[in-house]
Amino acid sequence: MTIASPTLSHRAVMPVLVALSVTHLLNDTIQSLIPAVYPVIKNAYNLDFGQIGLITLTFQVAASLFQPLVGYYTDRRSMPYSMVVGMTFSLVGLLGLAYASSFGHLLVAAGCVGIGSSIFHPEATRMARNASGGQQGLAQGIFQVGGQTGSAIGPLLAAYIIVPKGQTSLAWFSVLALLAIMMMVWIVQRQARDLAAAPAGGKARMAVDKPRHTRARIIGAMAILVVLLFSKNAYTSSFASFYTFYLIERFGVSVQASQLMLFVFLASAAVGALAGGIIGDRIGRHRVIWFSILGALPFALALPYVNLFWTGVLTVVINLIMSSAFASIMIYAMDLVPGRIGLIGGLFYGLSFGMGGIAAALLGEAADHVGIDTVYRLCSFLPAFGLLAWFLPKSEPARPR
Repeated sequence: MTIASPTLSHRAVMPVLVALSVTHLLNDTIQSLIPAVYPVIKNAYNLDFGQIGLITLTFQVAASLFQPLVGYYTDRRSMPYSMVVGMTFSLVGLLGLAYASSFGHLLVAAGCVGIGSSIFHPEATRMARNASGGQQGLAQGIFQVGGQTGSAIGPLLAAYIIVPKGQTSLAWFSVLALLAIMMMVWIVQRQARDLAAAPAGGKARMAVDKPRHTRARIIGAMAILVVLLFSKNAYTSSFASFYTFYLIERFGVSVQASQLMLFVFLASAAVGALAGGIIGDRIGRHRVIWFSILGALPFALALPYVNLFWTGVLTVVINLIMSSAFASIMIYAMDLVPGRIGLIGGLFYGLSFGMGGIAAALLGEAADHVGIDTVYRLCSFLPAFGLLAWFLPKSEPARPR
């Protein structure tokens, strides 16, 4: 059966894309407060690295389990206001983190934030694609910039607000969730109005009549994409969860200084995400996927052996390169399985969170046994999985007709 993905015009609807990017920023800012607050709660609750990894695992597994299911359901029955429901879960989780009285309560609160994220991403991804006007890389790049920027803001907020003010200051950020809810309502109403106003013959549709490859080749390509996504997220998860501890232990920097360096690392992802999307529109997704993971390998191998200054420089270069992968991987998968936007968006966001969570738990246990330095030496080989991109079929994105 042919399932077309409607777009509102031949040009990207920039107000909707920008608004979606801002809601993504607010959503991921709330998410990023979880790892950003680790240095505070580690001392307050006397946690070890294994327990820190379990918090990340709980959040990211909760964020991954529901996303494919939400996407699969909304492919068949649109639920645009589901984003509001998701943000409500995140609001509850944020307040729970602020006033948790035990390690168990921290896990439950982190799980609520994860569930909220799992509901938000599939429908937001669909709306970004529908507003792309055929410029899928640009649309996903703009959408990703918001998420990457939100992830980067968390450590900055932790350094200047949460660390000096304490854990309960997390409750102040509930205003971000309320602002996101208001913007989500506007986005849904604006897209519905634009779609209703567009003439029937003027609504471009993506050429997604049938898959361009055999079933076996699609399955093989999907498996490669999953492995590439794992290598990327396992490596970046080591930074999101343990980079501040690595800097403190190896170089003796303060907590605030480590949070600032984490912010710089994460902020570079916003530039990489937008660049990867735009370049993918021009040269093809498979070329961007190839470079974005394997290209980081020499810098990752050098990282564990350099001083503080070059650690900061190399981490920015690594994340700049690796962050260009996600939008291209997801759009490439959407082109492989046309008409399943929500499912693919939910699956790959879900895999991204789930794999990152599993990696964080394993790396946390490893850090307790062999030390943070050894963990970063082992992780430096993960970008070598980028060699698998050689086996991906060359596939250009669908163009509006």
